[in-house]
Amino acid sequence: MTHPLQSFEAGAPAATGAIPLSVPEIRGREWEYVKDCLDTGWVSSVGAYVTRFEQDVARRTGAAFGVATVTGTAALHIALLAAGVRPDDEVLVSTLTFIAPANAIRYAGAWPIFVDAEPRYWQMDPQKVVEFLETGCLWSKGELRNKQTGRRVSAILPVHILGHPVDLDPIAAVARKFNLPVIEDATESLGAKYKDRLVGQLGDIACFSFNGNKILTCGGGGMIVTNDESWAKRCRYLTTQAKDDAVEFIHGEVGYNYRLTNLQAAVGCAQLELLDEYVEKKRRIADDYRAALRDVAGIACMEEAPWAFSTHWLFTILVDEAAFGRSSRSLMQLLSGRGIQSRPLWQPMHLSPPYRAAQSLLTGIADRLNRDALSLPSSVGLTQNDFERVVDAVRTAAGTSR
Repeated sequence: MTHPLQSFEAGAPAATGAIPLSVPEIRGREWEYVKDCLDTGWVSSVGAYVTRFEQDVARRTGAAFGVATVTGTAALHIALLAAGVRPDDEVLVSTLTFIAPANAIRYAGAWPIFVDAEPRYWQMDPQKVVEFLETGCLWSKGELRNKQTGRRVSAILPVHILGHPVDLDPIAAVARKFNLPVIEDATESLGAKYKDRLVGQLGDIACFSFNGNKILTCGGGGMIVTNDESWAKRCRYLTTQAKDDAVEFIHGEVGYNYRLTNLQAAVGCAQLELLDEYVEKKRRIADDYRAALRDVAGIACMEEAPWAFSTHWLFTILVDEAAFGRSSRSLMQLLSGRGIQSRPLWQPMHLSPPYRAAQSLLTGIADRLNRDALSLPSSVGLTQNDFERVVDAVRTAAGTSR
């Protein structure tokens, strides 16, 4: 299915008709399910598809409960509240991430502490997490407090970026020691596995996104999954305006209009039916890129850990400017000129203007990844011809055209 390029985020401008970075694959029962919503009139935030989507995602991730939300960011916000994060608390979170989890922490009135990436798989560095909690904090009266700020540390929010899981066992172990909930930001990693365990059941509560560029889409939307029934009920309550009496409109506290619509959920149900097929295609694209680029000097492909099963949401390379002959941004512009969309990784959160004053546990890895990384076209519908165009452009840029 062809999409106008301007409908999707871009790392650099590219002409209409270019090879996009990552666009939805619409080829299942989406039209059938959406038509059912329209025919029956169930189009808003109540309807059978919302409940079905919640149950299907929960089942697919191995969780007991699912709560659908209007965005992945909304899911993160509510998950933090359900996990007991309070105003003026602190939450450890990956610095190499899209800004959503940092913003969600602030929505909850808490403060982020940014943790750098580890160098090999680019995920939250578990060693820095353990080191900070063990030596940078003080356990007092049943609470863990940051020695530097005096604030309560109340949660850990690792972000599984680019479809690859965080090395979570060391983080989970230290979290249990200090009674800290682990909130997985799995918004990019539906279908990924960590040591044969599905992402979404590795912590206490997890969040997914169904934005247009994700492996599955509802056009927007998110999902909270958990095995804790009381947390699930709390999430559902808060996402539906904290309504205690639907007839008299009694609201027990401040709630949020965060419920997913039935129309969006219908699309999600159809998309989820093809998840395994989509993941298989993403992994095949990654394997093909590795094989095609492995001999290009100055190009290093993102690795997959032996304990991981990555969905390779966006296949990403590192560009060594000295060895390759041009920087990642220069390569991005060259690809754009050839009608190929690419994108650098996010500005690390510790460099983001709203968060520069936040405490950060840094090693320099995220800064290097932000400078050198470039994500290549990774749509499920990427054709062989388009794949070869991308590879040829990268190799030509290096002076090694086939």
